[in-house]
Amino acid sequence: MERVEVDHGSMPDWQSVRVFLTLHRCGSFRSAAASLGLSINSIRRRVSDLEARIGAPLITRHIDGVRLTAEGRAILEAASRMEAAAFGLMLAGDAAPFAETGEVRIAVTEGLGAFWLAPRLVEFQRANPRLTVDLRCAMESADVLRLEADVSIQLTRPTSPDLRMVKLGRMHVMPYAARSYEQIYGLPEKPADLARHRIVVQAASQTIRLEDYAKGLEGFPAEIPVTLKINVSSAYYWAIAKGAGIGLLPTYATAIGAQVVPVDNLGRTSLDIWLTYHPDAERIGRVRRVIDWLRSSFDGSRYPWFRDEFIHPRDLPSRIRGETLPDLFAGFTGMSE
Repeated sequence: MERVEVDHGSMPDWQSVRVFLTLHRCGSFRSAAASLGLSINSIRRRVSDLEARIGAPLITRHIDGVRLTAEGRAILEAASRMEAAAFGLMLAGDAAPFAETGEVRIAVTEGLGAFWLAPRLVEFQRANPRLTVDLRCAMESADVLRLEADVSIQLTRPTSPDLRMVKLGRMHVMPYAARSYEQIYGLPEKPADLARHRIVVQAASQTIRLEDYAKGLEGFPAEIPVTLKINVSSAYYWAIAKGAGIGLLPTYATAIGAQVVPVDNLGRTSLDIWLTYHPDAERIGRVRRVIDWLRSSFDGSRYPWFRDEFIHPRDLPSRIRGETLPDLFAGFTGMSE
């Protein structure tokens, strides 16, 4: 094994420790480089520098990635504490009085971000003109413990006991088709009819897989003619709205303005919507304001499609308080045919 020269003159720097932790979590130089936005050579230099300062090899390279040496495992806990301390310093600065201005990063699933939160941000910005909102729409959950975002809205329940989590509501999902699709192909009356229809699926994390949906549906055909697979919610919605096929959409899809209709007798399912954030985040004024606004944005008494109980889309107009559906989704009417 290559001998590592010990550099006793200085302490390990935070950036090298951060690279080491990311390499361990990602399992390979390539994945760590993509996660950190650095080149593979930069990752290697940082790790080599850390090994020189520690005085021992920390990783070994293998065909399937990297593994920690005994020395690497020994400093892993200390490196994690160093990371927590660094984040603590950042949060302490954010909690200072001058932190009433600044930026708040919201990580959210792409569908909820594009179709629900983004149109509603205008009202929040008018009330908080000195704050900048960084809305990050993606289907992968952000790690708020490592401050990849200040708050996260996701459709999978968080598992870390170190996170604050709040159930915002429930997303009810059922099959939809465009009116143009109905005019050409008609609509299935029972699950078995799907064998002769065109099906659009969304292939991404935090989405409902077709095979899982089919498990609880009696008479679902063994083979489904999937004609289109899409990874992002906006393109998926557009494809259904323009008549590409039948797909699963939230029950409020009817209200967005496109000519889509719910398809009955094909079952339905639901996903809980979770808000997560770092335990210290509520001490930061600007983050607390965003958390309060997010909770109000999913208030089931005002927006009944987010309640725990299922409400059929045709019944939603009569359940709205204070605002009509077209007013809630003004701006999306251009999507109608």
